[in-house]
Amino acid sequence: MNNQIEIIYEGNLRTKAVHIASGSELLTDAPIDNKGKGEKFSPTDLVATALGSCMLTIMGITANVHNIDVKGTKVKVEKIMGTDPRRIAQINMEIIFKSQIRSKDKVILERAAKHCPVAKTLEDNIEENIKFIYL
Repeated sequence: MNNQIEIIYEGNLRTKAVHIASGSELLTDAPIDNKGKGEKFSPTDLVATALGSCMLTIMGITANVHNIDVKGTKVKVEKIMGTDPRRIAQINMEIIFKSQIRSKDKVILERAAKHCPVAKTLEDNIEENIKFIYL
């Protein structure tokens, strides 16, 4: 299976995740506000990051199909934690396009972003506020 990930607890609230197919690794720490060091992404940071990365990837796939230049597009992500229970309550994002995008292509890209697999997975559980910024 290409989609396997192995996660090892290294102690001191740090984990190491290994993507089996590629050998790529990433570390996580518990955040400072939850007894951690906050020296790496937290697991909830990765959820918010996954949303932004997924949207960019799906927009990239769509842009390739429609011959739209989205190179340099940037996503700024803000994760807001809720309490009782402690969970991600809200993710605010700004998707900032570096190149000029035609009006009809904006509709195509925005629709693609909002239908990425991570957005569809989270949509009923986390408030997603997405702002598209065209320069």
